Amino acid sequence: MQLTTLDWTLIGAYFALALGVGLWASKQAKTDSAGYFLAGRNMPWWLLGISMVATTFSTDTPNLVTDLVRQQGVAGNWAWWAFLLTGMVTVFVYARLWRRSGVLTDISFYELRYGGKAAAFLRGFRALYLGLVFNVLVMATVSLAAIKLGGILLGWPGWLTLLVTCSITLVYSVMGGLRAVILTDFGQFILAMVGSVWAAWWILDLPEVGGLDGLLNHPSVVPQLSLLPDLSDANAWIPMLLIPLAVQWWSSYYPGAEPGGGGYIAQRMFSAKDEGHAVGATLLFNVAHYALRPWPWILVALASLIVFPDLDALREAFPHVAEDKVGHDLAYPAMLSLLPSGLLGLVAASLLAAFMSTMSTQLNLGASYLVHDFYGRFVKPDATERQRVVAGQVATGVSLVMGAGLGLTLTDAGQAFNLLLLLGAGTGGLFLLRWFWWRISAATEIAAMILSLVVAAYFTWVHDALAASPVALVPELVAWQKLVWGTTITTLGWLASAWLLPPEKEEVLASFVAKTGVSGPGWRRFSSSSHSQSPSVALGLLQAFLGCVAVYGALMATGSALYGETTQAWMLAGVAVIAAGAVLVLHRRTA
Repeated sequence: MQLTTLDWTLIGAYFALALGVGLWASKQAKTDSAGYFLAGRNMPWWLLGISMVATTFSTDTPNLVTDLVRQQGVAGNWAWWAFLLTGMVTVFVYARLWRRSGVLTDISFYELRYGGKAAAFLRGFRALYLGLVFNVLVMATVSLAAIKLGGILLGWPGWLTLLVTCSITLVYSVMGGLRAVILTDFGQFILAMVGSVWAAWWILDLPEVGGLDGLLNHPSVVPQLSLLPDLSDANAWIPMLLIPLAVQWWSSYYPGAEPGGGGYIAQRMFSAKDEGHAVGATLLFNVAHYALRPWPWILVALASLIVFPDLDALREAFPHVAEDKVGHDLAYPAMLSLLPSGLLGLVAASLLAAFMSTMSTQLNLGASYLVHDFYGRFVKPDATERQRVVAGQVATGVSLVMGAGLGLTLTDAGQAFNLLLLLGAGTGGLFLLRWFWWRISAATEIAAMILSLVVAAYFTWVHDALAASPVALVPELVAWQKLVWGTTITTLGWLASAWLLPPEKEEVLASFVAKTGVSGPGWRRFSSSSHSQSPSVALGLLQAFLGCVAVYGALMATGSALYGETTQAWMLAGVAVIAAGAVLVLHRRTA
C-alpha cells in the first residue's frame, strides 16, 4: 500500500476544510459560558442528533466491532447493541426532564437534586473525576485507534498522527466551543458514512473475498455469521447476550450510553431549543447509531477473516507496527490499506474526521465540567464570563495532552472497552432511580461512587493476582463475571445506604419536583400538581420498548437481507415498521 498524491491531497483538503469550518464557527460563538459550552441553547434536533452520532462514530468504533466479530462472531456486537435499551429509555423518559432542569452540565444536577455540603462535594469530585480521569481515559481509547490507523494507512508513527490531528482539533475546539464542534460534526459524519459504505463495497469486490456470496460461503466466515450466539452453549449466550441485555445496559456508565442520560448526550440535550428538540435529537441518535451504521463495519470485519485470518498474518503484513499494538482490532485499518488510490485517501480522511469529532466533543465536555462545576463553583465563584471561557480553553489544551499521551500506552480496543464498563459497574441503577425515588441522597451517590472505584480497582489489579497465586486464594473470573460481581456488590451497597442514611431535606426535594415536574410513586408525598407536568413513566417505558423493537427489527432485517434470507428480512422489517408506527401514535398523545 502506497499513498499517492491524490490520497494526500484528499487528506490535506479535509484538514483544511475542518479547520476552516471550525474557525468560521468560532466567529459565531458567543463569549459567555452558556454560549461556549452549550452553543447558546438554540440548536435544532437534527443537527444535535447527527452530532451525537458523529461523536460515537470514532476511529475506535469500527476497530472495536472488528475485534468483536473476529473473536466472537457477529453476535459479539450485542456487547454494545444492548445499550440501545439505555438510549431509548433516555429518549422517552429522561430527555424532557434533563432539558427542563435548566442546568449547564449534568454534574450541576447534583446541587439541584441534593443539598448541603455532601452535594457540593459530590459535584466537585465528579467534576474532577469525569472531567479529567474518565474523560482522559475515553480520549485515550480513541487516540489508540487513531495511532493504529495512522500506522497502517499513513505510515506515520503514533505521535505524529496525534500531533497533526489533535492540533487541528484543538484550534477549532478552543476558539469556537460547542457550536464549532457541532457544526464540524455534521460534515465529519457525512464524510465518515460515505467512507465506510464505499470501503465496504470495494472490499467485498476484492478477488480474495469474491463478492457478498463469496464472503458468506467462505469456511472462515460461516461460523461467525449468526446474529445470535449459540443458545445451546451457556458459555456463549450468557456473556454475549444475557449479560448485556439483563445487566450491562442499566448497570454501567459508558460514554454515549449513560443510564438516564449524561455526558455529551446530556450536553446536546441542554443545547436544544426546547424539550421537543431534545427528544428528537436523542431519538435520531439512537436510530442512526444502532440501525444505520453497523453493517459496513461488520462486512469489512468478516472479510478480514479471509485476508488476515490471524494475528500472525497481520504481523507479517505490517512488520513496522509495534508488537504491543497488534490485536484483532488492527484488522480494520489493515483491510482499508487494500483500497485503491483516491478511495484510500477519502477513507483515511473519513476516519481521521471520526477521531477528531469524538476528541472535540470530549474536550468541550471535560472542560465544561472542570470550569463550571469546579473552577467556577469552588475556585473562583466570582469569575467573569470571559474568565470562565479562558479557563475552559486552558482545560481543553491540558486534557488533550493527557488523553493523547495515555493513548500511546494502551494496546487494544477491547481492553479499554472492558475497563470503561468495569469502572462504572453498578452505578447505573442509581442514575436511573435518582429521578424517581426520594430516598436517594448525595450520601447514597458518594457511597456508590466509592464502592464502584474500589471494586473496579480490585478486579482490575488485585483479583487476577490472587487467583494466580500458588494457593489460588480466589477463583479465576472472566470479564463478564467481574462485571456481574462488580454490579452486584455496588448495587447492594448503594441500596443499603439509601435506606440507612438520612434523605435530603424536604425543601430540597420539593424544589426539585417543582423545577423538573418529575412524577411517580417516589414523589407522592410532594405536591401532586407537579405530577401533571410529565407524561406517564409507564407510557414512556412502553414507547422505549417499542422503539427498541423497531430499531432491533431494522438492524436484524438488514442483516437478514445481506445474508440472502429474504422472507425473514421482510418479516423483521414489518415488525420494525409496526413498532415505529406505534411509537409515533403514543408520542402524539404525550407531546
